[in-house]
Amino acid sequence: MKYSIDKQEQYAVLTLEEENLNSSYAPAFKSDLILLNQEGIRNLILDLSKVKYVDSSGLSAILTGHRLWKDQGCFVIAGQLQPMVSKLIDISRLQSILTLIPTLSEAVDFVMMDELERGLESEA
Repeated sequence: MKYSIDKQEQYAVLTLEEENLNSSYAPAFKSDLILLNQEGIRNLILDLSKVKYVDSSGLSAILTGHRLWKDQGCFVIAGQLQPMVSKLIDISRLQSILTLIPTLSEAVDFVMMDELERGLESEA
């Protein structure tokens, strides 16, 4: 599976370079997400803007990412989703569970604001 990762101090951006996130790629992708989580990356932005198709295995991998990060930071899906990907999320009724943000820059802003809020809450 082809992807790039840009690690910053407060977050990492994982950009999938494949058009499909399906059963051929999903198991390896899940493993990579687990490894990234174990590295201590607090917030992950998943850029799906190049992905045209996601099947149930791919959706399961995405939900694994959500589960891994929900208690320690945030997991954000960024990028203008392709119609088939958006439709699958809508049909699965996951738009209320997943954090979907239309651009990468807005996703970074969201993560930084969330990080700031968590910092303030821990001080109080």
